[in-house]
Amino acid sequence: MKHSYLSLPHRAPLIPGLLVGLACAMSQPAFADVADNDTDVFSRKTLSGNWGGLRHQLEDDGVKFTADYTGETAYNLHGGLHRSARYSQNIKLGVQFDLSKLYGLDNAGKVQITFNDRRGNSASEDLVGNRLPIQENYGGLYTRLTELSYERSLFTPALNVKLGYMAMGNDIGGLDSGILCNFMNAGFCGHPLNMSGGSGWSNYPNAHLGARIKYDLSPSWQLRVAAFNVDPSSNGNSSRAWHLGPKHTTGTVVPIELVYKQQSELPGEYKLGYYYDSSDAKRIGSDKEVAGRGGHYLLVDQAVWNSTTAKGRSVHVFGQYSAASSAASPFTKWYGVGMVLNKPFAGRPHDTLAIGYGRAVPNPRSREVLESAAIAHGEFVPNLDSGEQLLEISYGYQATPWLLLRPDLQYIIEPGAFSGEQIQNALVIGLQAKATF
Repeated sequence: MKHSYLSLPHRAPLIPGLLVGLACAMSQPAFADVADNDTDVFSRKTLSGNWGGLRHQLEDDGVKFTADYTGETAYNLHGGLHRSARYSQNIKLGVQFDLSKLYGLDNAGKVQITFNDRRGNSASEDLVGNRLPIQENYGGLYTRLTELSYERSLFTPALNVKLGYMAMGNDIGGLDSGILCNFMNAGFCGHPLNMSGGSGWSNYPNAHLGARIKYDLSPSWQLRVAAFNVDPSSNGNSSRAWHLGPKHTTGTVVPIELVYKQQSELPGEYKLGYYYDSSDAKRIGSDKEVAGRGGHYLLVDQAVWNSTTAKGRSVHVFGQYSAASSAASPFTKWYGVGMVLNKPFAGRPHDTLAIGYGRAVPNPRSREVLESAAIAHGEFVPNLDSGEQLLEISYGYQATPWLLLRPDLQYIIEPGAFSGEQIQNALVIGLQAKATF
């Protein structure tokens, strides 16, 4: 049978169950400024603490260890394909070497090494049948090297260069503020999914050889340019988990981004980007090929209100627009809007309340191919809307500095928009747990 015990609704997964129980035992209305020590599990930054002073000593010497866990459980309450639950998890381990501190050199740069492990089952594939992944951490279910990179300033502090083996979305294509990961659905958290659906752009934790440049044009404006190897045969391929070199290069994907960061009482972040993949790709609905694919995007995060009486309480709004190749991408457009309220209650200074709406538009050529195939087989062609839509609301409960619990509700409209199937709208509840070790 395909599904393990992790997918059964009446048996809670072990790790998130322990974390929820620990949060209930430890949660307080709020926690004071974080004092990282080994004695107070309620207030230290990480679950494992300072290791008796060793962790801070290593960081001062130039070696920084990081580790985090994300678990996401989703239960389909209504509609979709099946009423049941699915669980997925992501564990990330990293170490950064600050060469300036280690060797006493000026501007020697940093080396980052990151390993990633994913396990679980997909609520979208098994329970709902939709395109936008309900669990943003599902996919590539194996252990792998996900980054081996070197970063430093070059010639001037305004120019930063990073090269090596890494995921594109680490520095390009998403909002630096992290506002979009106040949601559990991958349609919001990360970069717009039609980038990877319509080009050689790769999702984390898929990594490729590449280089990235950031240049500060002014304190508010920055230009980012990158170039990454395109190797589709290595994406999601467990046999390539520890191979830095490509298996079969099809081209190079080059993104360019103009970033504006408004520095005021109401800060904002604006990104305008374009990318081009030189790989040849099959034209949808034809035997011919397209020589190269491109796309563009606009991302916005803007604070619109700060409380004058409650420090830290603010409202941010966000927007996403992304368009991919109409000739070769099955997923041509993505629209997303929403808002996040920081510090929703006076006694919860680190909590968030988020609500978002997104719409994913299939390529009309892909729809025509599905309809033609159905008619040829004498099958019924459902009258579907022109895109899959998502409504999501979540509450981020910061139980301790190292533990976040996020109850989540998603309503998915036209789940079968991309598959051409008539699937009832789905209502999904979920819980995301994030722990920093």
